Amino acid sequence: MRLLIPLLFAFALPVSARKAGNDKPTIKLTSAEVSSTEVVYKTTPQGELKLHVFSPKGEFQAAVLRPCVVFFFGGGWTNGSHRQFVPQAEYLASRGIVAISADYRIKSIHQTTPDKCVEDAKSAIRWVRGHATKLGIDPGKIIAGGGSAGGHLAACTALVTAYDAEGDDKSVSARPDALVLFNPALNIGTLFDQRGSANGLVTKDMAEAITPNSFISKKTPPAILFFGTADKLKAGGDEYIQKAREFGLRAEMWAAAGMPHGFFNKEPWIQVTARKMDEFLASLGYLGGEPTIKLPENAPELKAE
Repeated sequence: MRLLIPLLFAFALPVSARKAGNDKPTIKLTSAEVSSTEVVYKTTPQGELKLHVFSPKGEFQAAVLRPCVVFFFGGGWTNGSHRQFVPQAEYLASRGIVAISADYRIKSIHQTTPDKCVEDAKSAIRWVRGHATKLGIDPGKIIAGGGSAGGHLAACTALVTAYDAEGDDKSVSARPDALVLFNPALNIGTLFDQRGSANGLVTKDMAEAITPNSFISKKTPPAILFFGTADKLKAGGDEYIQKAREFGLRAEMWAAAGMPHGFFNKEPWIQVTARKMDEFLASLGYLGGEPTIKLPENAPELKAE
């Protein structure tokens, strides 16, 4: 079957967020001290994949199991680095959540296609749940999050049934208990380049299998979505919200007026969206107290849709 280029690449994140380098984002959401470590969660033919774990300050108490969030970076399944979500991970760790930014295979490094990205994301959630006790994590309070292609992967862990890794323990669920999605790609079939270039990544069959909106059901976990109103991917978000409400699911969309794709990576929107994320997780009982983020003076507001 002929390969096609998804328009997702046209809406990829800013260069600073796309490069698969080691530069840490300069935007910080918290000055609180958190501990960090790395662990290999999967060995693939293309190399090892790591989870970059940020934990609340201090040692875990044996009887205390904390919620956990696993973030997946954006970059059109082609570029990107786990460091994109270090600011959000550090912030949530400072608030008492174990926060993880995950590696997964991408085309620029591993020469892979999006089905492998989905496979790796599901493996990451399974690994975290399967090792929850050792990590001090409540296996029933695992959140999947991400931006753009990473938001797509987070949604796939909750919804897509295809592409389970052969070596995964299928008795461990890859379905998260909540979703935090920053301008995710949710309807892959609408993103094809109509020119039909042969250098693309996604076949039509694959697009159908990895379109989260096609698999929304009563089992879909609570979700919060963020979009700029100038982002063409927002149409997929609108579709998600409509379907979720038809099923009576909890689903929130917050929109930034006039903002393009990837708006949440920059100030002041990184603070604004992180605070709203905090409020959402608190409403689920995953966080306590008020958000500790101080918004800039005259910070713009998000609109509920």
